[in-house]
Amino acid sequence: MSKVWRIIDIIKWAEKYFSKNRFGNPKLEIEWLLRSLLKCNKLDIYLRFEEPLDIKQLAVLKGWIIRRIKNNEPLQYITGSCEFYGRRYVISPKVLIPRQETERIVDIVIEKSKSIKSPYILDVGTGSGCIALACASEILNSKVFGIDVSFDAIQIAEKNKSRLRLKNIFFGVVDILAEMPDIPPKKYDLMVSNPPYVSKNEMKYLSKEIKNFEPHIALTDSSDGLIFYHRFAELGRKIVKVNGWIILEVGLENHSSEVLSIFKDSNYQNPKLVKDFNGDYRVLIVQV
Repeated sequence: MSKVWRIIDIIKWAEKYFSKNRFGNPKLEIEWLLRSLLKCNKLDIYLRFEEPLDIKQLAVLKGWIIRRIKNNEPLQYITGSCEFYGRRYVISPKVLIPRQETERIVDIVIEKSKSIKSPYILDVGTGSGCIALACASEILNSKVFGIDVSFDAIQIAEKNKSRLRLKNIFFGVVDILAEMPDIPPKKYDLMVSNPPYVSKNEMKYLSKEIKNFEPHIALTDSSDGLIFYHRFAELGRKIVKVNGWIILEVGLENHSSEVLSIFKDSNYQNPKLVKDFNGDYRVLIVQV
């Protein structure tokens, strides 16, 4: 008779197995996989700890664990989903994995939108659509437009839009470095972006988990990591209305100060760096 594997049995076994294979937080590894498999939250896993998994569930979980151990493939790509700003999103290796620190952008957009009756928001390099969709979900009186050079990314963003059943958001393929996005009659109130900002030189120092799996087109500009910021400074006044806002994620240390200098040199109003939840200067706010 085959062994009955309860959730608690799997957690105990997997903690030892992931630890043996030198994963830093083995409990987190199996919790993530079980949450995705069972479509529940972390608390539910432990409330259901006596529940046995069936043969199909065990087969799926086994396949996921093998992928994680063998290739160090990101958990989010293995399960095909991730969480961002309190919502679950479909993702694939065609898009960047959303990071918690990027949620700071959404906080700032919400804050700046409070005084705007019906804000028009542009998200450049939307990827999975997580920033744009979070803004559209939180700011119901807004109209949000997400653009990306990748058709594959836009398809994933559209899937997430359908899952969230939002009507105030629109996606399209646009190469911001080569063309202008569609502009509303009164321009956008806010433009946001988490652009590719890893420099060509820095790419070789990224962890294998990032470098071997996440799309390079979303990570690097294959140059100095500043190309998109120069473009935003060039286009900002053309697509964002006077007194509107540009809100951008930036890299750490020298990168953030270099981006700040780009907008200061372009005579934008009071560009400033804002800290993320880790205390790092990770967001640039610029008034047009």
